[in-house]
Amino acid sequence: MNEHMDNPQRLYVQSHSSTRLDAQWVVGFTDGEGCFYVGINPHPDMTAGFQVLPEFTIVQHKHDIKLLYAIKSFFGCGVVRVNHDDRMAYRVRSVEHLGKIIVPFFANYPLRSIKNVDFIRFRRVIELINKGEHLKPEGIEKIRAITMLMNRGKER
Repeated sequence: MNEHMDNPQRLYVQSHSSTRLDAQWVVGFTDGEGCFYVGINPHPDMTAGFQVLPEFTIVQHKHDIKLLYAIKSFFGCGVVRVNHDDRMAYRVRSVEHLGKIIVPFFANYPLRSIKNVDFIRFRRVIELINKGEHLKPEGIEKIRAITMLMNRGKER
């Protein structure tokens, strides 16, 4: 009898302990579990009075933390941290990493769900940040208008 049939959890852990991911798997997983988010927070020390905080995140139950580390390894950037209670998150917040790694990846390997619309908007925000638009009041308004349309489910 196969020892893995008696303990399916052991088979799962072994098969994911040194997981090497391929691009299409990452795209599919992100379609289901990923999020492109841009926070705009008041910050009096910033030129335009606001801080723009773009973020790519994938959240999983702590039992699947190895998948998050595999994704971190795949991209070569970001962090894995506690998200909330028994949830862990892979996060990329560095504008440099977002612009040079995350955005080009999803531009080359497009998401297949409606989440691609959020990605396109997210990419536009990263472009505006790279042009310094986040340092001007009118740039903040452009970014705010884009982010108001993100992550709205059926309203996209």
